[in-house]
Amino acid sequence: MDGMMKRWIYSLAMSRMVVLVMLMGWEPFQASAQDGQCLEHARYIYALFEANEGDRIHAALSEEVRQKSTPELFHDLLPKIEKQFGALQSAGDWHEGEMQDCTFCYRDLTLERYRLRFQLSFNVRRELIGLWLKPVPVSTATPSTLYNIETMAERELTLGADGFELPGTLTLPQNASPDRRVPCMILVHGSGPHDRDETLGPNKPFRDLAWGLAERGVATIRYDKRTKVYGAACVPSGRELDYDVETVDDAMAAVSWARKQPELAADSIYILGHSLGAMLAPRMAERDSTLAGIVLLAAPVRSLEDLLVEQVGYLNSLTGNSAEAKAQLEQLKLQVANVKRLDSMDFDPSIPLPMGLPASYWRLNNRYRPAEVAARLKLPILVLQGERDYQVTMLDFGLWRINLMRSKNAFFKSYPKLNHLMQEGVGKSTPLEYQEAAPVPAYLMDDVTRFVHTGRLE
Repeated sequence: MDGMMKRWIYSLAMSRMVVLVMLMGWEPFQASAQDGQCLEHARYIYALFEANEGDRIHAALSEEVRQKSTPELFHDLLPKIEKQFGALQSAGDWHEGEMQDCTFCYRDLTLERYRLRFQLSFNVRRELIGLWLKPVPVSTATPSTLYNIETMAERELTLGADGFELPGTLTLPQNASPDRRVPCMILVHGSGPHDRDETLGPNKPFRDLAWGLAERGVATIRYDKRTKVYGAACVPSGRELDYDVETVDDAMAAVSWARKQPELAADSIYILGHSLGAMLAPRMAERDSTLAGIVLLAAPVRSLEDLLVEQVGYLNSLTGNSAEAKAQLEQLKLQVANVKRLDSMDFDPSIPLPMGLPASYWRLNNRYRPAEVAARLKLPILVLQGERDYQVTMLDFGLWRINLMRSKNAFFKSYPKLNHLMQEGVGKSTPLEYQEAAPVPAYLMDDVTRFVHTGRLE
């Protein structure tokens, strides 16, 4: 999933030198506070880096991260870098952005023989939670897509279930009108408190999809997720947090809203879910049998807790699998095993549930079988997968194929260059890719448009 506990150390491939530790907490109900204070703090930390004040950098960390690291880790950072790559010659401008529940700031350093990126991460309380040095990325992605704003129109909207009002955007092709109604795609987020564009770092994949599909004659509805707008207050009275409260109910409200719009064809409403939203798209289609089709983008088949173990294991493999990282993974495995025993005599209430999510969330997770639900559906289903995705892997894609092999209404396609965010790249995907601007490629939007117009991929 998109939000999860990550702990990893980034190593410079050329020097095999471990640089620093980063720890991020998954905070499902909080969004980043980006008001300039993080950038001011970043400048202060960089001054300590240049002055070789490792002890003071360690002291500036959040309490949680400080307890999991030592001052020695921060000693002589600049001298070690200069020994490997030559003297520091210049430092570029600062840049600031958001990634899930943290704010990141970075500047690129030019040394005699190499260029490195100095990057810091801050939590929602503007506390330092990570520092690393990495090669300045060389983009391998398709050049940024240029959208023709004259081919579309956008207007603000408000929708949502259970009295929770969510701001959003309706994007229409230019020729859409009551006399020329167009199909509409509802965009449904992955896990975590996403905005309507599903912003991650400098990337806005839902905005890319909305604008690209509008150019191809398909309207879209995208909206800020309930956990983004309301935080911990997102649960209706008398309910508990689960998949329906977090995602499904509001997506169904968006479908109902779309059917009432004069420019939209009421019989051509589709859902495109990403990650968690894709996993839940069959549940949405089960609740509304009049949907025209569903698109599953990076859709898990396996349960959330199993994906967490796999993701943490993969991230640890990027960092050398330290003893501490292995211990954290073993602790997560205990929590995951306990989730599977929920409501049984073997459940141990003394073991924390993964990610701090309540038992109600895990109960529905344990009951829900997305592929079994999808196999009962009669509407067209399109399953799309990035082959470089480490969060939802080709194993899940293969399981979709197996489970839907008898479904003549199901179509499948994977993309060799794409990661979980539908960014192009080469080699192993890492979380750092998400901080590099790369658009959703046009060929994916071509496939989605073809599916909308024909019900197939061919």
